[in-house]
Amino acid sequence: MSGEEAILKLVDAGEPGVEGYRLQDQVGFILRRAHQRHVSIFAAHIADLTPPQFAALAKLRDVGETSQNQLGQLIAMDAATVKGVIDRLKARGFVELTRHEVDKRRLLVSLTPEGREAVERLIPLAQKITEETLSPLTAKEIPVFMKLLAKLA
Repeated sequence: MSGEEAILKLVDAGEPGVEGYRLQDQVGFILRRAHQRHVSIFAAHIADLTPPQFAALAKLRDVGETSQNQLGQLIAMDAATVKGVIDRLKARGFVELTRHEVDKRRLLVSLTPEGREAVERLIPLAQKITEETLSPLTAKEIPVFMKLLAKLA
């Protein structure tokens, strides 16, 4: 049974009663399992950074210097979480923090040369991680899955 057929089977089954509730059929459980699989694949390819740390580096590569809060929004992280990510990247020499010239309360984050080199080196690995994560799907299923997943997000 293909992934699409399994999804349709769940949808066609209708709303189960309390007696028919099966955790393994619930969207949150399935998403968590998929996320765990992806994180495991990520760690096998990029052992020295977490996915949130890589996301911060990759987004800084795309947008250049930005505020810490804006970076958090761009990579879907709350302020406290992104601060911890940035602190760890700063400790490794991958990012630097500066104060905004006008609004001294505002912290700006940018890649260091070491951070830029690291993210450029890691992007091909990240592409392999995506390919491996999606490998159970057919070429035809991947764009449908990505579109539906983006719709949920």
